[in-house]
Amino acid sequence: MAAGSGSSNNFDEQLVLDLFDVEAVKFGTFTLKSGLTSPIYLDLRVIVSYPKLLDRVAKAMWDASTKEDADGTPPATDFQHMCGVPYTALPIATVMSMHHETSMVMRRKEVKDYGTKKAIEGAYKPDDVVLVVEDLVTSGMSVWETVEPLQHHKLAVKDVVVLIDRQQGGRAFLKSRGLVLHAALTITGILDVLVAHKKVTPEVQQSVLDFIAANQNTTGNKVAEAPPKWLAQSYGTRAKSAKCPAAANLLELMERKKTNLCASLDVTTSAELLKLAEEVGPQVCCVKTHCDVVSDWTEATGAELQRLAKAHDFVVFEDRKFADIGNTAALQYECGLHKISSWSDFVNAHITPGPFVIDALKGVKGAGACLLLAEMSSKGTVATGDAYVKSALDMADAHPDFVMGFIDQTPKNWKCAKDVDPGYVHMTPGISLASKGDKVGQQYTTPHMAIVDNGADVVIVGRGIYGASDAKSASAEYREAGWKAYEARLQM
Repeated sequence: MAAGSGSSNNFDEQLVLDLFDVEAVKFGTFTLKSGLTSPIYLDLRVIVSYPKLLDRVAKAMWDASTKEDADGTPPATDFQHMCGVPYTALPIATVMSMHHETSMVMRRKEVKDYGTKKAIEGAYKPDDVVLVVEDLVTSGMSVWETVEPLQHHKLAVKDVVVLIDRQQGGRAFLKSRGLVLHAALTITGILDVLVAHKKVTPEVQQSVLDFIAANQNTTGNKVAEAPPKWLAQSYGTRAKSAKCPAAANLLELMERKKTNLCASLDVTTSAELLKLAEEVGPQVCCVKTHCDVVSDWTEATGAELQRLAKAHDFVVFEDRKFADIGNTAALQYECGLHKISSWSDFVNAHITPGPFVIDALKGVKGAGACLLLAEMSSKGTVATGDAYVKSALDMADAHPDFVMGFIDQTPKNWKCAKDVDPGYVHMTPGISLASKGDKVGQQYTTPHMAIVDNGADVVIVGRGIYGASDAKSASAEYREAGWKAYEARLQM
């Protein structure tokens, strides 16, 4: 069967039948990761137990990528390497590599924090072309999670080859990102073969086709009831409608400076903090601090930080996460060693104390603005769920002049996303150029995933910048990645 069509030839018919015989293709009632109930399930992991079948799968995929498709799609651009999407596609890519003496590179799904700390393993040069190999494509997101780090490491990706296209939007998704999909098999073609050989009934075939038609672009994430308004609007446009002056100022700054990067400078001395702020200042819209971890903090630290902010055109966000009763939170904001209200442009607060913490912070002399924590990036957090998010939104709506937005993870997918005012700013922490996690529960998301897929406005990067050997260069890389993602979102 040619990629992208429902036709088949004798060899491919036998491949379909063999996949069915080993139960790589199953029919029944299956609950998918997304929570959907599907009449078909593809379990391609099983093919590693059948060497001859694995070999034929690899041959079919090589042919799909190197020959013109029935619909006229040309062969894949000449490539120097292949990269299998972890993990099911790795043995397929390995067999293809061995048969055709073509180099492989490997993307680490979990980047180690020791040794070389590489996200991409293998011998390659900048601008080398990589063919991405995957077992199947549904929405295209798993493929993109491999493409993005390859591109970050200056490798070119133009084509993707899969064994099976589920025909649920993946081809269009990849095309929108400049990628050509080559598929050895499609769901419709598989169904045609199995019906012709009386392996499944026409009724089962129709139930699968109905499921595919009703479930396009499934990613496993909860989808918002309606597309959030802010996704299609520029920062500058949203600034004009923002009710909170601090939100308007930040959105205008982002548009003017062409950056949506916030550097989280979690260091322990004033000298380190100010040195980093000087280095990354030209690249960021915001510097985030944790003043209580700076061992030698003085009023001069805050004053110098504000001087740098004015010199480099960024704002200062103190990540205090106020969570006490109103009176105590106000004292923590205004008084004590740090006198946060005297030098920070805005702070943040948990919603667990209730709305009175916002009233208290707002009443402090010199108060700037506040972000509410609607979601957190740590593994196992309880700050999640529709009810929690809705509570944060209700509290923000009750204080529109002081609450400028949210710390969140997936605002695009909130059940209440359609009700969110475009004037709010969405800031997402836990950003890395490679999707991974660390040993203390931090979960990382790439800039593209955060901005395009999840609806963030500002990406907050910590260790990727202050832990880099060259913070200035690292911040420039993150700035470029974040802004490209924003521009891509506006074009969708």
